[in-house]
Amino acid sequence: MTRVLSGVQPSGDLHLGNYFGAFRNWVSDQHQHDSYYCVVDLHALTLDHDPAALRKRTLDVATWLLAIGLDPEVCTLFVQSHRPEHTELSWLLECTATFGELRRMTQFKDKSDGQETVRAGLLTYPVLMAADILLYDADRVPVGDDQRQHLELARNLAQRWNTRYGETFVVPEAAIPTVGARVMDLQEPTRKMSKSTGTDAGVVYLNDEPAVIARKIKRAVTDTATDVTYDPAARPGVANLLSLLGASTGADPRRLAEDYSQYGPLKADTAAAVISAMAPVQERYRTLAADPGSVEKILAQGASRAREAAAATLLRARRAVGLLDPA
Repeated sequence: MTRVLSGVQPSGDLHLGNYFGAFRNWVSDQHQHDSYYCVVDLHALTLDHDPAALRKRTLDVATWLLAIGLDPEVCTLFVQSHRPEHTELSWLLECTATFGELRRMTQFKDKSDGQETVRAGLLTYPVLMAADILLYDADRVPVGDDQRQHLELARNLAQRWNTRYGETFVVPEAAIPTVGARVMDLQEPTRKMSKSTGTDAGVVYLNDEPAVIARKIKRAVTDTATDVTYDPAARPGVANLLSLLGASTGADPRRLAEDYSQYGPLKADTAAAVISAMAPVQERYRTLAADPGSVEKILAQGASRAREAAAATLLRARRAVGLLDPA
């Protein structure tokens, strides 16, 4: 089977954009590929954070992934920092990468712009991401546009290493993610729904209560027209509501537009559909969260399963670069 790896940072509360845009597709993909899913907690250390909050969010993200439908009997779900091979391989790859190519990374330039001090980890973050991928001999890595440059670096480092030290790494291919709903901010529908926006009013979180979901959708920005059409470019607010309704019901947003002539009923039906779609996920989350030890046990088992692939790759890399085998 093709091996696929995907990861998510525990950097904030998960929302509908994560769920409909990516995670729901992970659930179906796990049955088609040899899938590794990782909560990449080490990446969260590149910015200021609260240690207790990081531990809580890491466990929380894993709990949500299980609630959404990832099956630890089918896929490998683990926490990045539970496999020390990630940081060791990252150092070996840092000795292969150049300062110039890391400095040119778009995300580094964006996040360091205007900062008086910048953590070295922010510069080397893409190398750790490369180690995440190369450790597991991933054939394909689903990435969005914002991560394509990082995947290209992983490919370059793998090819450079293989040329210098002999064939060691699988050179991964970028995979176009399974098409998911593109969920936009309810208050700023021209931008993706994101936890990094300035207000929570436009973001529906997975743990929002039904009344909160209904209120946020009811207050969603639309436009001054009087009809309902699906036109993401010209009418992004209305299109976003139709996309949410379609993602929640499995229907085509364009066809759904034919059922409505006013915004009120569209908002009411969208809220009801989202609440209905999230109800079983939220119920599973509450059950799992009530027994955090069971989630930690699943993560420990996942880390143990991940070790086989990670340790084998790291040993190849150590030998290739000239390090003595550990005793």
